[in-house]
Amino acid sequence: MAVKIRLTRRGGKGRPFYRVVAAESSSPRDGRFLEILGSYDPKKDPAAIVLKEDRITDWLLRGAQPTLTVSQLLKKKGISVGA
Repeated sequence: MAVKIRLTRRGGKGRPFYRVVAAESSSPRDGRFLEILGSYDPKKDPAAIVLKEDRITDWLLRGAQPTLTVSQLLKKKGISVGA
């Protein structure tokens, strides 16, 4: 089954923050995941992005596909997504 690196929403109403997780593509957005890879808080100024770069690189090498938003976060942190 395909693995995606994507965001899961956490926090309360009007105060969202997100976890960056590796999850099977068939799992719901806020459902089961395989590993927590970091967090993203867009409400802070500037936005707080914390990533486990070694674990993300490992998942990418194993064929995990990041979503568009996660790809943009990885690019901001200087992590190469590949082709």
